[in-house]
Amino acid sequence: MSDAITLTGITAHAHHGVFAEEKHNGQTFIADVTYWLDTRPAARGDDLDETVSYAEVAEAVADALVRGSLDLIETLAENIARRVLAFEQVDKVEVTIHKPQAPIAVTFSDVTLTITRTRASLIPAGERDVVFGLGGNIGDVPAQLRQAIKQLRAELGEVEVGPLVRTTPVLAEGQASQPDYYNTVVIARSRLAASELLDLAHRIEAAIGRVRHERWGERTIDIDLIDISRFCSDDPILTIPHPRAARRAFVLVPYVKLRPDALLGGRPISELLPDADGGIATSAEDWL
Repeated sequence: MSDAITLTGITAHAHHGVFAEEKHNGQTFIADVTYWLDTRPAARGDDLDETVSYAEVAEAVADALVRGSLDLIETLAENIARRVLAFEQVDKVEVTIHKPQAPIAVTFSDVTLTITRTRASLIPAGERDVVFGLGGNIGDVPAQLRQAIKQLRAELGEVEVGPLVRTTPVLAEGQASQPDYYNTVVIARSRLAASELLDLAHRIEAAIGRVRHERWGERTIDIDLIDISRFCSDDPILTIPHPRAARRAFVLVPYVKLRPDALLGGRPISELLPDADGGIATSAEDWL
């Protein structure tokens, strides 16, 4: 459950805009901000420490309004959302930017942009390492994985690719037997939001023919987000680090080959490997 606190009309003179006169002279910008959090702990104890102070949020928004000289109100809104979501108890934020003095050659009263962001949908401030786990057990799986990697490279640029491992399937109790899986791990650098990365994985799966019928069922391709540096999420739709990756040999073995000193969930991969599920039948480093 989340409740909403709204701040309306935070106003500042700032120098954002595409045109030189906007950069030089500046103009008025106004921000309305609504942020969501659970206020029940604060209400039970009448305790400010159990909520997010709207005065502190207002100061953060006012500072973000005047910081730098940006071209776009889209970037300004994203920066403000990032500042508000830096308060750990905030689950979601809506930011509306008003630019009432925008250089428009017709009569108007205001220009506004409204965005809604969670941590998963927020554009990161800089590039982050993104770890994908790829696998499948129907069709020509190595060829399908190569196709997925080609598409990841087209979207994200150069990526690092781990060895191709063949593993016995990890099945639920009573589940019918399946063919062995081929798996690998891919690491990229990206400034995409976590939700955008998840959408990208799903689009590539669909393009290669993935159809979701049964959980842990046979599949042509599976692309999981395993980890994102400087990001974590406990959202059931996108849990980062991946909640089961730390116990899966088909993730850990190719991952540790790429990054021997990597951590997953705060623990070295080398420490996780001895307790991992699923035996590695074969491993090929030169498979692309």
